[in-house]
Amino acid sequence: MTIFVFVGSLLGAMSLGMPIAFALLASGVALMLHLGNFDTQILAQNMLEGVNNYPLMAVPFFMLAGGLSQRIVRVADAAVGHVRGGLGYVAIIAATVVASISGSAVADTAAVAALLIPMMRNAGYNVPRAAGLIAAGGIIAPVIPPSIAIVVFGVVAQVSITKLFLAGIAPGAMMALTLAVTWHFCARKEKLAPVEPFSAHRLAKAALDGVWALLLPVVIIGGMKIGAFTPTEAAVVAVVYAIVVGRFVYGELKLRALPGLIVTAAKTSSTVLFLVACALVSAWLITIANIPAQVTDLLEPFIDNKILLMFVIMILVIAVGTALDLMPTVLIMTPILMPVITKAGIDPVYFGVMFVLNNAIGLLTPPVGTVLNVVAGTSRCSLDSVIGGVWPFLLSLTVLMFLFVLFPQLILVPAAWLH
Repeated sequence: MTIFVFVGSLLGAMSLGMPIAFALLASGVALMLHLGNFDTQILAQNMLEGVNNYPLMAVPFFMLAGGLSQRIVRVADAAVGHVRGGLGYVAIIAATVVASISGSAVADTAAVAALLIPMMRNAGYNVPRAAGLIAAGGIIAPVIPPSIAIVVFGVVAQVSITKLFLAGIAPGAMMALTLAVTWHFCARKEKLAPVEPFSAHRLAKAALDGVWALLLPVVIIGGMKIGAFTPTEAAVVAVVYAIVVGRFVYGELKLRALPGLIVTAAKTSSTVLFLVACALVSAWLITIANIPAQVTDLLEPFIDNKILLMFVIMILVIAVGTALDLMPTVLIMTPILMPVITKAGIDPVYFGVMFVLNNAIGLLTPPVGTVLNVVAGTSRCSLDSVIGGVWPFLLSLTVLMFLFVLFPQLILVPAAWLH
């Protein structure tokens, strides 16, 4: 009965058009009333405790660290733009490198799409297919460091964020490779011609110009790998690095623009942090109401078979991901599923990466499909046409995810090497 009160009140509030953060609060209030212990002080206390968390400080800093995407695109274009369908490979490389700077799927997708969609349109590419590729490339951001979704998952699940970051590198690279293979067949079918011939001089010039932008992911990941700083400290290092490079190396960042950039990052991250605060109220009440135990009982037939259990959970998350955005799904389902994962003996780092990957794929599935909407707006294509363009990449990434379910070593072994 308790689980139906929570789900029913949450869906009811959302159906009324209530923002997800307030819908989470409403479901928390409904649970408290159902349990017969309504107390506004408990709500306020859990909201404050929810965001009073050191790792969450990384969120606004990583959002502020973006902005070097233009040079990254130039380097990728000079390196692979000459091959058949080369701008597609440029999009994949750029999406991967830009993702390793800011960790936000929506921001990264918007940046890459704004730069590459006009180029691909002028080169005669099928724009909806190109938009679908860029949308699919954008969801690499939640998987590889410095993923904001992984930071939030690590906070809610009490799992090492550094371990999650390092475990996300290999699957993120495999996502990029999967998209490249899929794009190869799309480009061959559409008979795309190279835009311009390869030029070693142009590549050397672009690489020299973009070397400082390309070094930022190395600084972030390398620093965490050797233990020089924590993920939160890495976010601060990334911001300082981006400001120094943007101001003194490239000379593009004006000091008078900094306050505006800080305010924009603060506004964006405040939305995420308020959502976390509201979700952690629900998470606390979910625990008090013993909902995880009820879910564990429902999944009990699969507990002894880790692969089958992961299949069931992944299908469940896919279904939820069609209706909810990435962050709400992470915040709502993590406290419910983690006790099941613990009881089944599944590695929490492996599960965290898989869970975030699955939710990232949800960014490409209608009706919500946040990344699809961003690309549709940027490319000036209808949402229906972008959905038609994204399906080969969505299918290939879903197949890859289920390969990770069948062969967990694809994530666990590289993670062990990197740790």
